[in-house]
Amino acid sequence: MAARITLKATKCPSDEMSLTNCAIISRADIDPEKMPHALMSTSPGHRYVFTLRDDIGVKPGSVGFSLIQRKWTTVTLAQPIDVQPYQFDRRTQCIGSIVLEADFLQKKSTTTEPYDSDKMASEFIMSFPNMAFTVGQPLAFSFQDKKMLLLTVKEIEAIDFTNTKGGTSAKTRKVQIGLLTGNSAIVFEKAENSPLNLTGKSKGATARTSIINPDWDFNQMGIGGLDKEFSAIFRRAFASRVFPAEVIEQLGMKHVRGILLYGPPGTGKTLMARQIGKMLNAREPKIINGPQILNKYVGESEANIRQLFAEAEEEEKRLGSGSGLHIIIFDEIDAICKSRGSVAGNTGVHDTVVNQLLAKIDGVEQLNNILLIGMTNRKDMIDEALLRPGRLEVQMEISLPDEDGRVQILNIHTATMRENKKLAPDVNIAELAAVTKNFSGAEIEGLVRAATSTAMNRLIKASAKVEVDPDAPSKLLVTKQDFLNALENDIKPAFGTSNEEFLSYVANGILNWGMPVQRVLEDGELLAAQAKTSDRTPLVTVLLEGPPCSGKTALAARIAENSEFPFVKMCTPENMIAFTEPAKCQAIKKIFDDAYKSPLSCVIVDDIERLLDYVPIGPRFSNLVLQCLLVLLKKPPPLGRKLLVIGTTSQKEILQEMGMISNFSSVVHVSNISTDEQLIAALEGLEAFTAAELDRIQKKTAGKRLWVGIKKLVDLVEMAKQMGEGHRIPKFLCLLEEEAGLEMS
Repeated sequence: MAARITLKATKCPSDEMSLTNCAIISRADIDPEKMPHALMSTSPGHRYVFTLRDDIGVKPGSVGFSLIQRKWTTVTLAQPIDVQPYQFDRRTQCIGSIVLEADFLQKKSTTTEPYDSDKMASEFIMSFPNMAFTVGQPLAFSFQDKKMLLLTVKEIEAIDFTNTKGGTSAKTRKVQIGLLTGNSAIVFEKAENSPLNLTGKSKGATARTSIINPDWDFNQMGIGGLDKEFSAIFRRAFASRVFPAEVIEQLGMKHVRGILLYGPPGTGKTLMARQIGKMLNAREPKIINGPQILNKYVGESEANIRQLFAEAEEEEKRLGSGSGLHIIIFDEIDAICKSRGSVAGNTGVHDTVVNQLLAKIDGVEQLNNILLIGMTNRKDMIDEALLRPGRLEVQMEISLPDEDGRVQILNIHTATMRENKKLAPDVNIAELAAVTKNFSGAEIEGLVRAATSTAMNRLIKASAKVEVDPDAPSKLLVTKQDFLNALENDIKPAFGTSNEEFLSYVANGILNWGMPVQRVLEDGELLAAQAKTSDRTPLVTVLLEGPPCSGKTALAARIAENSEFPFVKMCTPENMIAFTEPAKCQAIKKIFDDAYKSPLSCVIVDDIERLLDYVPIGPRFSNLVLQCLLVLLKKPPPLGRKLLVIGTTSQKEILQEMGMISNFSSVVHVSNISTDEQLIAALEGLEAFTAAELDRIQKKTAGKRLWVGIKKLVDLVEMAKQMGEGHRIPKFLCLLEEEAGLEMS
């Protein structure tokens, strides 16, 4: 068409076209696909922007207006209208929010029936996609099967993208004319003296004007220690959604449609997903627990998946790139998205659910207006097809918080106490963060609760009946000691060190009876330092080998304890009694998987030949467990994690034949007591005999060669102590002769 033409005003060809609130033209004059909006001059100084729609009921040379439009523009029938193209600047004229004053179109047809403003807002966006609106413009709006409404544009705020840097913020400004998009916020206000009954969140509320809230604050939203993770998620998943649709089209890119948050339980995955839903100017997020999808009836599980995407599909068809964002949050997504073929049974329900989800996210008819957020602590169970780009593309590990993160989390959970002066001055948040290594966010929250409970318990009088101190509200103060008591007695980190487990192995302490013991401890200290500080060797493995009862397990426990690693775990045969071979492999693998979640970890693999079910006769050993250990001893931990593995064995030659010795970076020999000097030093450490008794033992063993383990020596000493004072030494020497092969004269 020409740059400018003149058309004559006429009536709208039908009631249906009147409800579009567009100017109706003939395709012979204007192609609305090439020229969707026009600036129309009705008289000098009176110019209006209309969205155009063609209809065969309009004759060439004419433009149709509804009665409402003619009254607004003061246009008379057959009046010549000057028409020229109008191009919206999508960087400055996209509507962020629009306020509409609502009333009944016909005063005789009023009703007090409630009108849901949220549904009205959704219907409004779908009824008027990519349409031009002007402040003061009246509109006819048919909402579902209820009475016809008259809407008047009261206020328009547009998003200004011209000064946006990195997609992190966008300013808003009030404008006279704007273009509606799928992400525009719609606010309805009741007209003065109108009987219209509006309900819902879109009633007179202040709408957010950008898909991203630029004032996002972790402390206010209750998330701590996840700044780095959230920045990465924003860059990958949300930055592209801040820019106008045509910019994304010019780049030829598609929005990220899926995010997977994985990591240990209690680290804030579900909390982060909920806050992502709140921070986005999008449809109300659908939060689904994975098991809720499953249904016992054939096909119903797949139907549940389709239903989740139904609204997004319909809006995508109607609005295209102008569609708003639909968020679906899947908690425990591993419950329904297990690897296909891994679930036993002939129903194949899990497989078909995965197939249906794959088809909806990235099938033949792709949706670009959805964001699927999945959460799991078992990423290894999820079907790999879901993890490729185009599906759950952004995979972010929400790991255990570091010390700075723990400070943030503690500040969040003690903020109310601090404001109300219920936190004692001796509570140092930095000190608490230092001693809560490997605590998850949920465990830190539990620690604060436990400390508060301890403080409250001090003000409860324990008698025949429970009585609370009348001055409790003023006396109540949570102190440092309350937190220390909670740490010691109530809250233990799931990925920490079990002190009770170590006590059983070092109950008698470590008896440093000579250089052999000192050398093992020094080598262990060096290897722990290597694992902690070296960037070249994130995996350090050491094997403590020696004769039975030489104290290998106790030395391994002491090395792990001295390392001060936040995660220390024992992998012992007694914890796997009666396990089948596959179950034993899974238990061992889980210990290593847990270790990979901590920045610094130590795993003690005790009595390896017992783990392998080795015996000198019969079936010999378990090859399945052997292969499992061979793989895990060579597998490096994830990037940024350090792992120290300490193995113990009394059968070095057997492990050599099995090819396991080469998998250890170091082999340290743990010796038995072999000289009389070492024996006396050990006995002095045990403090079991008097000086005269020790002198007598030394004379009897002087110059003689011994061979006894420290563990066995403790047993011999304790047995001899049960004798009378004059008979202890002969009994001990007799036992020593039998055990150590010592020949007495």
